[in-house]
Amino acid sequence: MVQFKKWQLFLVILFSLFAIVFSSPNFFSKNTLSKLPSFIPTEQVILGLDLQGGSYLLIEVDTSTVVKENIESFSDEIRISLRKNKISYSKFNINDNLIVFQLKNKNKKEDLSKILTKYNQDITYEYTEENILNIKFSDQKIKNIRDTSVSQSIEVVRRRVDEYGTKEPTIQRQGLDRILLELPGITDPERLKNLLGKTAKLTLQIVDGDLSSNDIRSGKTKPGTVIYESDNELDTSGEPLLYAVKKRNTISGDLLINAFPTLDTGSPVVSFEFNNKGGRKFGKITSENIGKRLAIILDKKVISSPNIRESITGGSGIITGQFTFQEATDLAMLLRAGALPAPLNIVEERTVGPSLGADSIKSGKFASILGFTLIIIFMFMVYGTFGIFANIALIFNLLILLAILTSIKATLTLPGIAGIVLTIGMAVDANVLIFERIKEEIKHGLSPIATIDTGYKEAFKTIIDANITTLIAAIMLFGLGSGPVKGFAVTLSIGILTSMFTAIMFTRILIILWLKSKSPERLNL
Repeated sequence: MVQFKKWQLFLVILFSLFAIVFSSPNFFSKNTLSKLPSFIPTEQVILGLDLQGGSYLLIEVDTSTVVKENIESFSDEIRISLRKNKISYSKFNINDNLIVFQLKNKNKKEDLSKILTKYNQDITYEYTEENILNIKFSDQKIKNIRDTSVSQSIEVVRRRVDEYGTKEPTIQRQGLDRILLELPGITDPERLKNLLGKTAKLTLQIVDGDLSSNDIRSGKTKPGTVIYESDNELDTSGEPLLYAVKKRNTISGDLLINAFPTLDTGSPVVSFEFNNKGGRKFGKITSENIGKRLAIILDKKVISSPNIRESITGGSGIITGQFTFQEATDLAMLLRAGALPAPLNIVEERTVGPSLGADSIKSGKFASILGFTLIIIFMFMVYGTFGIFANIALIFNLLILLAILTSIKATLTLPGIAGIVLTIGMAVDANVLIFERIKEEIKHGLSPIATIDTGYKEAFKTIIDANITTLIAAIMLFGLGSGPVKGFAVTLSIGILTSMFTAIMFTRILIILWLKSKSPERLNL
């Protein structure tokens, strides 16, 4: 006996209401939706880069810089260990990621080997001559440094893009050291590129007052200091002012917990706050260096060097400079997002204009409507009343698909529209299998009820097999593909599931209700 259970009817009604409520915002303008009450869903499907325009960036992470920095840091650690163990050395140099130095006393080789033993997993070393030692990182250590720097760069880029306000960006790793970035709908790509191009490594260091800019230019140096250029100050010769800052007692930007633009005596500045550890360190350094200057260094350039008038124990301060408010806002944004572990280089850039995206949407709409119309005409001409039921199910199939894409905040791309167009054709495929099977059963002279019951039962296995094989292919596309391919796979996968639901349950309930109300003696199909 052809029948349906109450839960099946309830499920169809529930999905139908869900489809109408969550898909309907896509048929209205944003201005109209903004006037609706807050309890009514107003979310629309998110359009991808190729539909609403935006920027495509392929970024390369300069991992060689990170490797070099790690080797320099390791060399400082080796120097400290040598001095602590009273091992004399000379000619200490770093060449092409290779640490080279000469032992003054060859009897200290055993002591040196003991020091280097704890680094065995990270380094390899050899004596090229009797007392000259070469130390370098192992291949695995370098690989780990590169992988970590790319992963950290992706996270920092993600935070910066989120701070910028771009919705639904695509950020993913490509190859060994590249990052693919798709930014739909951005209006100022140059500003964003400028933000991404800054490493934003912030340090606070004490200025060594014994060395002036002229002293530094004349070649005068001092152990334990490093030289940085000013970002906005010039000396009497018109060259950037040089600062000698002490390496010791450096406060790094990773101790910051917040940064925001504000005004100080009418000029834009950046206020910052340290975490507990940073606040204690900041208070200690400022209390020990009252009267001296504190260099605020961003990406190896001194952007500000205020005098320390008193101990600053509150864990907060301000960065002054010749900022516009936009520059102060961007700097605060960079500091909140954190420093990049390595410089980024843009190796490929493409911009998609909104007009091109509008043309893509127009073409996609035309293809969808044309395909939809032809299928409706075909189903009605071939299957009559049953074709009308299939067409109603097809409409709700599209509404359910659109509602799901909207509710899960999936990004609709041009390939995604292709997946929807393909879904329209596949949506009636199951109904065609069922109707053709019912036609065969009519030839056997069965009653209308028995004919429909047998048709659905016999076609069910074929429908499941056909759709599951396609679903497996779509899942593989999603797992192995990228960007646009994934968009196609998502819409195709959801479309397969919704088409199975509408064919097996939605159309079936419509046919059963018609059968009970009309009680036909014979089916004309």
